[in-house]
Amino acid sequence: MPPSPSLPPASSRPDLPDLPALLGSAHVVRLPLRLRFRGVTEREAVLLAGPSGWAEWAPFVEYDDADAARWLAAAVELGWGELPPPVRETVGVNATVPAVPADRVPEVLARYDLAGGVARPTAKVKVAERGQTLADDIARVTEVRRVLGARARVRVDANGAWRVDEALEALTRLAPLDLEYAEQPCATVAELAELRVRLARARVDVPVAADESVRRAEDPLHVARVGAADLVVVKVAPLGGVARALEIVAAAGLPAVVSSALDTSVGLAAGVRLAAALPRLEHDCGLGTAALLAADVVGDPLLPRAGTLTTTRADAARAGVDRALLTAYAAPAQRQTWWRDRLARAHALL
Repeated sequence: MPPSPSLPPASSRPDLPDLPALLGSAHVVRLPLRLRFRGVTEREAVLLAGPSGWAEWAPFVEYDDADAARWLAAAVELGWGELPPPVRETVGVNATVPAVPADRVPEVLARYDLAGGVARPTAKVKVAERGQTLADDIARVTEVRRVLGARARVRVDANGAWRVDEALEALTRLAPLDLEYAEQPCATVAELAELRVRLARARVDVPVAADESVRRAEDPLHVARVGAADLVVVKVAPLGGVARALEIVAAAGLPAVVSSALDTSVGLAAGVRLAAALPRLEHDCGLGTAALLAADVVGDPLLPRAGTLTTTRADAARAGVDRALLTAYAAPAQRQTWWRDRLARAHALL
């Protein structure tokens, strides 16, 4: 299996709009979060009005220009191209529990409408937060399991924070809570591969999912080629678009989970369209993170209902961007300049 390029080949992407067109369509917003997530309390994003509809460009501020260019390719596909057709209308969605104290878990889960009619809810729980302990993680996951019940699927996400020994200890202690899988428990592909071997030797039945090792890799298929994961987590923006993400999943040959990157409802809509277009979808997707935003760019945020989202609602969210909200949550002038300069640099790389 040959290495994959970082970006979709030019022939598979829509024509790249020129920089003045992108800058002229750009609205930079700063949205407050309900809880600290990934170390931040606000999320900045650029909304782009293209001929095919609204698009979002919001690479995390610590990412370099090459990463930002991949995210821009995805925005161009959304705003200037055409998305692959869906094969399903409804997509299952998990709740996301940040690294909050255990006593705040019920409050977080209450925002996800899981109480009524969800036969088997799913929750992803953040673990390995800097400044916290494994005991904190166990308490948080235990409370999620208590609130959602024995039938619920519970997965954890370490964002690559553990070393192999730490991951083995943590997952051994968390395994009795019946984990669906552990997402990016270690940072590197080699560590993930070693961890899978050691988990098997220790008879700890926790599958390993790769996230950063796919979306931030020059070769996103390497993790599958060396047997370092049981499934892959794919996100539209970091992989360069819906079409590109579909190609990566097909080539990897592993079950896929579609997730978000703390997107607004516009970015989440693209994630729903990816999940809806996958030939096989065995796991609920991490597309409910609008619940973490205290404000959004649409009047009717793309929040899951009874643990699901639909392509109809996703398309409506993209069409429902409210210019009054873009104005109300416009980023400060210096941040507007920062994002526009960054957009110019990313555009140059495409």
